[in-house]
Amino acid sequence: MLGVAVGWQIYAITGSAMYLGFVGLAQFLPMFLLTLVVGHVADRYDRRNIARICQAIEGLAAGALALASYCGWQSKESILLIIFIVGAARAFEGPTLHALLPRLVPVQIFPQAAAWSSSAMQTATIIGPALGGFLYAAGPTAVYMTTGIAFLVAGVFMSLIRLERLPVRHEPVSIRSVFAGISFICSRREILGAISLDLFAVLLGGATALLPIYARDILATGPWGLGLLRAAPAVGALTISIYLARHPLRHRVGRSMFRAVAVFGAATVLFAVSTSFLFSFALLVILGASDVISVVIRQSLVQIRTPDEMRGRVSAVNSMFIGTSNQLGEFESGLTAALFGTVPAVLIGGIGTIVVVLLWMRSFPQLAAIDTLDQGPAG
Repeated sequence: MLGVAVGWQIYAITGSAMYLGFVGLAQFLPMFLLTLVVGHVADRYDRRNIARICQAIEGLAAGALALASYCGWQSKESILLIIFIVGAARAFEGPTLHALLPRLVPVQIFPQAAAWSSSAMQTATIIGPALGGFLYAAGPTAVYMTTGIAFLVAGVFMSLIRLERLPVRHEPVSIRSVFAGISFICSRREILGAISLDLFAVLLGGATALLPIYARDILATGPWGLGLLRAAPAVGALTISIYLARHPLRHRVGRSMFRAVAVFGAATVLFAVSTSFLFSFALLVILGASDVISVVIRQSLVQIRTPDEMRGRVSAVNSMFIGTSNQLGEFESGLTAALFGTVPAVLIGGIGTIVVVLLWMRSFPQLAAIDTLDQGPAG
């Protein structure tokens, strides 16, 4: 809901694709700058408390957006400043939640748990943008207030999680410990390949950042149509994540990841040139379905093969590469759209994604050789 409201409001205020990109940049910068700090915090403190604090900050930020909209104070500067604060909270929240999940389920069923976790998120992602689009008819204040309440409720739910307390050995803070997450990822070529593949796919395939332009100027629809378009990738992702939860990938998972990212790029190319709302919606469904396959494989691969005492730092680096690439991808899409036009920008991103898949298959044969998630590469 927050994404729909912020995107529609700032485009209404500025009429500029560049400012849609700045929204992504405002979320990227704190995630990038805080990555190494986030990892240490997630490995040294109660991950549930960190998540609760982050959700409270996000709730207050949504309340500030609601107040500014209601009082008529809202401007492009105020939106970007508050979104920067939200980005800082998410910088801590994302890696913390990813590192927490393996403590909740046995490692043998972690891939299914990751798929169910993704399906829960995608369900909210379907409901949220659609609801946000319809609520926007009553004004942005209604969307922001609803969002703020949802964040605070999420913090309450986080308090209900109970974990067995395990003895934790913290190594002294040093340059080596700070960069331990990066060193671990670089030492595991299959993990490095999976993370970097997703990074460039998301970075280049940031078509969703330009959906307000597609909705209003190309597909000739309104806020409700934007909400449906924003929800479309989650429809595909939810369908596939439920399937993967019941029928997890058993073999050839490395090659499956490459195929999924290639489909993601092809769907982006077709979406770029589409002028039909229904066809565009269907392509976004395919885009989301292919994306969740690579997400589940990458998340399972990283978490299963990382020791618990390092999961915070590794998850922080992973989030920097993947999570921030979403926001940086939005900035890249806004910039290229401002320079070359909306359709060429999305087209370039889709073609670039396919090129990256071909290059990574040659550069990271260790990833392509992975047969199962709980074992090393074949041979």
